[in-house]
Amino acid sequence: MHRTRTAVATAFAVALAVIPLAGMSGPSGAAPARGTDARDSPGSADAVSPTPRSVHDRTDHITITRSVTVVAGPGTDAPALALVTKTLRDAGARQVVRAGQAPPEGGRLTVYVDGAGAARALRELGARGTGGLPADGYALAVGAGRIALAGRDATGTYYAAQTLRQLLPHRDRPGARVRGTAVRDWPATPLRGVIEGFYGTPWSHQARLDQLDFSAEHKMNIYVYSPKDDAYLREKWRDPYPADRLARLRELVDRARARHVEFTYALSPGLSVCYSSAADVKALTAKFGTLWDIGVRTFAVPLDDISYTKWNCAADKARFGTGGGAAGAAQAQLLNRVNREFIARHPGAQPLQMVPTEYADLKPSPYKKALATRLDRNVLVEWTGVGVIAPTIGVGQARQARELFGHRILLWDNYPVNDYVSKRLMLGPFNGRAPGVPGQLAGITANPMIQPAASDLALYTVADYVWNDRAYDARASWRGAIRELAGGDARTESALRAFADVNYTSAINPRQAPELAAAIARFGKDGRAGRLDAVLRRLQNAPAVLRDRLDSRAFVRESKPWLDATRAWGIAARDALRLIEADRSGDTARARQLRQRIPELVRTAKSYVYVDMKGKRIPVVVGDGVLDTFVGHALGGHGASRATRSR
Repeated sequence: MHRTRTAVATAFAVALAVIPLAGMSGPSGAAPARGTDARDSPGSADAVSPTPRSVHDRTDHITITRSVTVVAGPGTDAPALALVTKTLRDAGARQVVRAGQAPPEGGRLTVYVDGAGAARALRELGARGTGGLPADGYALAVGAGRIALAGRDATGTYYAAQTLRQLLPHRDRPGARVRGTAVRDWPATPLRGVIEGFYGTPWSHQARLDQLDFSAEHKMNIYVYSPKDDAYLREKWRDPYPADRLARLRELVDRARARHVEFTYALSPGLSVCYSSAADVKALTAKFGTLWDIGVRTFAVPLDDISYTKWNCAADKARFGTGGGAAGAAQAQLLNRVNREFIARHPGAQPLQMVPTEYADLKPSPYKKALATRLDRNVLVEWTGVGVIAPTIGVGQARQARELFGHRILLWDNYPVNDYVSKRLMLGPFNGRAPGVPGQLAGITANPMIQPAASDLALYTVADYVWNDRAYDARASWRGAIRELAGGDARTESALRAFADVNYTSAINPRQAPELAAAIARFGKDGRAGRLDAVLRRLQNAPAVLRDRLDSRAFVRESKPWLDATRAWGIAARDALRLIEADRSGDTARARQLRQRIPELVRTAKSYVYVDMKGKRIPVVVGDGVLDTFVGHALGGHGASRATRSR
């Protein structure tokens, strides 16, 4: 029997050679993965994401007492204080009292937030303070009956509070013991976040609010509002927003401010702007003025996805001439006027951002030279890497982009965006970006999927990388994202991991379904059908588990056709495995029955569709190149005759 199994296994190893083996390591130079068990343990720094820069475990602990005193410095960030208070209550404290100093009586946990009290407590706990930290940095120490946290600035204090939220447990009563820890932390690059810049169905208002909450929890500090299908950003860029839409934007701006996320408004006039028109400059700055009035302080002018071989008005041709250099000069003039007549005249405005028409390469050109020499130096230039979707980005490329454009670069990273391939979900990790790239940039923004909740798996890994690229490990971060979304439930986590695995591939993750492919490859070597069947059964059942147990109902709703297809492919693949076993054992009747049934199962698996905003029905794919290949080889009877000979 063992010889028979081995013979079939050998045949399948050859037949399934087209299925890629799993790639389990992170990008070159990444740090080793963190321990998967400790990461979820309350009180352990391994539970903190993004990965902190500096962590030291202490030998002592604290206890969450019934009453906790919070001592805050003058002017301490209100959102940070609110988060600290909520975190303590979620950890079991019945009463959280604000006071100017620690109470004289002992036995009560005291938390120091900013100010002289926090600085002193940090020193007494042997932790370094905030001196020398960059913007958004923080220090936190837990031990000896107290907690101290302080930020380099208000955002840093807020991030310290977010780390404390991850360190403390969730308990419905006091008494939890938390191990001592000291953390000193700061980001790898100043701007870190999300750009809603895709084509297709824009996110709902609630999805945007949820994204701002997610960004804050993962220490991302910028959200760029640039949905391509908001007509008031592009076709109707001159027109004011209706009152109801402006009110929704105000709510987003208010939520962003409360979460220490910079709301960036990106207006795209390139389809119709006349660069030499004073009236158009006035219309653009007037539109910015309405957004300023509702609290926006960061503005962008994307000039992507337009043609610069033709002008929108005769005056531009007469003034600038023709060609790429002329287009660069015209755009620089427009942007400089906005920068000088609006940004410079509004104290508190952040640097203007722009997206060049040539945004996806490193080829010198008259257009880039015009921008480099004519555009105001303090304007940030956005760039997508070498390619609209860059498979890899290296330090040298980032440095070259800065030199070529002559300005600081804000990376617009087109991952996990799927508007160009809406048949897929992109649930794999952020990958292919070398350590050291963030340090060359003004920041990194990731363009997400049409499906906002499903984007969170990838965006978790983006946040991990942009905060601490030197410690980033793509697979470890991906597992952490799955654990977080699963809410600590082991069964949900297993199902989500199986589902994410068959929706893994992309331009930056070329291997599809690496864990399933590895299981099939193992079967190709050892012929152990029971082990592979357990993997396929878990895949088949994953959609039902997620529908029943996953807290994020939005994820389930957005993923519906892919969940349906996953279940159907799981059924087809398990029958394919049974067919292999029937061929191996010589059960021709059973094999015939399965060969007749499986094609219909495959047709069902391929029948599920995503319906886009225009009503187009797009067949979805899951595990392509792995599941379909496995089923196809089974139907082809590969290895059956060799198995018979070996008997």
